[in-house]
Amino acid sequence: MNTQQKLNIVPFVSVDHMMSLVLAVGVETFLRELAQVIEEDYRRWELFDKTPRIGSHSPDGVIELMPTSDGTLYGFKYVNGHPKNTRSGRQTVTAFGALADVGNGYPMLLSEMTLLTALRTAATSALAASHLGRPDAQTMAIIGNGAQSEFQAIAFKAICGIKAVRLFDIDTAASEKCARNLSGSGLAVTILPSSEAAVEGADIITTVTADKQYATILTDNMIGPGVHINAVGGDCPGKTELHRDILLRSEIFVEYPPQTRIEGEIQQLPEDYPVTELWQVITGTAQGRKHRDQITLFDSVGFAIEDFSALRYLRSKLMEIGLYDELDLLADPDDPRDLFGMVLRHKALKGL
Repeated sequence: MNTQQKLNIVPFVSVDHMMSLVLAVGVETFLRELAQVIEEDYRRWELFDKTPRIGSHSPDGVIELMPTSDGTLYGFKYVNGHPKNTRSGRQTVTAFGALADVGNGYPMLLSEMTLLTALRTAATSALAASHLGRPDAQTMAIIGNGAQSEFQAIAFKAICGIKAVRLFDIDTAASEKCARNLSGSGLAVTILPSSEAAVEGADIITTVTADKQYATILTDNMIGPGVHINAVGGDCPGKTELHRDILLRSEIFVEYPPQTRIEGEIQQLPEDYPVTELWQVITGTAQGRKHRDQITLFDSVGFAIEDFSALRYLRSKLMEIGLYDELDLLADPDDPRDLFGMVLRHKALKGL
């Protein structure tokens, strides 16, 4: 990336560029490096502006804005969640985001974030499991085999050393799709006929379903000692995946409590129910897993700092690799006070 760009030019990463960039870096390398940047930002958690995401909810889904700043850079993401979209051939989740310079307010990057969100969600999940799961974990069950599932599987292989994945989805075609996509990943993949069968013998259980409802994907009797649960699907008010009794047996870890208590699994619990923030574990100010048989639960809803990290990482890769378009996004008059004069000069130049 040319650091001497014209002031009106903003790098834009399209879906095509994102796919090419991920493949150029390598999917596993991309996920490992992204997880490292997320961990770096978690270690400086207290520097960031933090607020629950701003949501506009409807019966069909939600549209959200997720902003944050570390005082030097500002980032935000626009993201939707509409589970019914798949019926019309659309994605359940789409997103785009921007990174800007706090000092002058100018955007520094505009990017698609549908793919990037899937990558950062998987990287965050695996990062949390590396701090909370048993170090000898080798088998993961994934309940819900939609758009996020392959990213989750590959991230856990790359970051946690998972070797085998057990799949279940109420739609068998989704599991078959996931198994096909993972066929060259080096993971041993098995499709199971039920969630009960999928979690049997699993060291880590990831739930990543899409329906916006109070659901019981896992019941208490399905969770044995020592399991780490990565609950990803519950990410808005009125949407959960775990039976309440599982929460009461688990040590619960979250990203940002004011947001998770609204959107996560813990919306089923009293507002003062004790939870531990993941950044505290990463920085060593709180303990993660206390013993081998403990059940740990990462109640993940996604937080703006993770998107900030993803945009920050993406910009660093653009400086190495390129793969972006130049958008003429910002007005850049010769005299900053003469915006209208720029319009008049354009009129003369174009003969309008």
